[in-house]
Parts: sequence; structure tokens; C-alpha cells
Amino acid sequence: MSTGLDNALDSIPTQANGSRARSFSAMVVDDHPLVRESMVTRLRGMGAREVVEAATAGEARARAHVSGPRELCLLDLGLPDGSGLDLLSDLRGAGWQRLVVLSAADDPYSVRAAFVAGAQGYLLKSASPVVVVDGVRRVLDGGVYADPAVASMLAAGLRGGPVDSGVADLSGREIEVLRLVSDGRSNKQIGEDLGLSALTVKSHLARIARKLGTGDRAEMVAMAMRGGVIR
Repeated sequence: MSTGLDNALDSIPTQANGSRARSFSAMVVDDHPLVRESMVTRLRGMGAREVVEAATAGEARARAHVSGPRELCLLDLGLPDGSGLDLLSDLRGAGWQRLVVLSAADDPYSVRAAFVAGAQGYLLKSASPVVVVDGVRRVLDGGVYADPAVASMLAAGLRGGPVDSGVADLSGREIEVLRLVSDGRSNKQIGEDLGLSALTVKSHLARIARKLGTGDRAEMVAMAMRGGVIR
């Protein structure tokens, strides 16, 4: 039986202009064959030169061990042999840099836990075709992306409650820097956008790292998202 996600993905037009599609390698992890097939087709349309598939966490780990880190992994959280959160942590520890969750789970715990485990993107299976493709492209460009419904939920879920240590101490300028980091911009590009030198941007990032307790750009953005200061 075809799912709404399958129909949505099949309705997204592939890029006709090959010059705009970036070449990348990917892995798709989902126990639903139709979802895997649809995503593989879509990723190839976006420029993927090679895409491997896995139906379970164990199969994904085995394929990752053989091939090493690929440029993108798109995975579900609900896998038949274990938690996708554990798989996220394992892949992140193995050097995978662009990890995107595509899940039906839209509760605040799952979303926050995915970013903590190392995801750079979180997409809902009910998302529009444009959101799915834009989210994948944003992560491929080095940014961090949350489905609009998820981003709102992250902020709302934490209003009136505790926020990550250090997030409340971020200055307005530091939040501006983090917002541009989430768009995948380099230090030089951030400086050009804000009228700062690359060295000044580097100093801002160093202060942010001290306040948040991490120098990992994706983790800093995830913490800021969970704290509701950027979306």
C-alpha cells in the first residue's frame, strides 16, 4: 500500500539542471521498503551518485563499517531491532557529519533526543515535499534543519521550563552568529553578512563554545534550537 510520504516524494520534480545538483553519497535506513525506494529515487534526483539501503539498525551498522562515513544518512527512529537514537550516536561517533531523521514521531522528547544524539536535521514523514527536499539540501550544505512544526514544538516545549546550560547567557550578536551557522555559512560568509572580520566571528564562536560547553557547530546549533533562541 502506498503511503502519503511515498506519494509526496514521487510528486517532487527532479532537478532538470544537472549543474545545480551536488554529487554526494548516502545511506537510507528504514524498515518500510516503499519509503526506502522513494527516498533513494529522490536522493538520486538531487545528485546522489551512490545510495545504499538498510532495513535495520544492525544492517546499517554493517554497511557503515564496510563503506565508512558517507556524506548523508537519512534514517527512521523506529527500527525493528533497536532505537534509531542509538544508531545516530554510533554513526556520529564513527565520523558521519550529516545525519537526518525522517520519522513519524513528532513528540518533543523524540525531537530533542535526536539532536542530542547527533542529528543535523529532523523531518516528519507527514511533511510537504518541499520541506523534505529543502531540509535535506540544508543539511548537505552544512546547516541544521528542523521541520517547521518540529521547530515550533521545540521552542514551545521548553518555554517556562529549564533550558540548556549557557543558552540563556548568549548575547544577541552570538545568537545572530549561531543563526547563520545553522544556515551552513562559513566564518568568512558570516562575517560578510554581519559586517565583521572572520577573526571576530571566530572569537564569537569561541565565546559561544565556552558558554555552551561544546565547540561542535552542529551541537551548538542544536542546543540553541532546544533553548528556543533560534529556529
